[in-house]
Amino acid sequence: MNTKVQSPISVITVFLWIGFVCAISFMEAWLKFRAPGITLPLGLSIGRLVFGTLNKVELFFALVLLIQLIPHERALSLNGIIYVIVISLLATQTLWILPALDTRAEMYIQNIIPSPSNLHFYYVGADFIKVVCLSIYGITLFKTSRR
Repeated sequence: MNTKVQSPISVITVFLWIGFVCAISFMEAWLKFRAPGITLPLGLSIGRLVFGTLNKVELFFALVLLIQLIPHERALSLNGIIYVIVISLLATQTLWILPALDTRAEMYIQNIIPSPSNLHFYYVGADFIKVVCLSIYGITLFKTSRR
């Protein structure tokens, strides 16, 4: 049996995307607050910068996958459906959750304590679903052929 990669650029992009999200959302986000000397306002300022940049990188990865997806997939293929799910989650984070989290962070930085919110849980939940979907997407890019 030989394994054939359907689209090498897509494979690289998918797994880089997974790595970025896992490293930042699931590790950096909470670890920075354990560093000596990091105050809540400083950690939030760092987080705003890092997550803003991650969002731009994710939008780039989404564009690369779209360009790769168009010639290789049918509209209702598994990867086409997964792509729509991932893009919907990314759009929700970009247009709603991140701006709301930025506003809350700015309030904390200005020493104003906002009311409790579940936005962080929504963001992490969206990232978890994205990672699962992207993992499936990446795995399906490998085709096994019998020879």
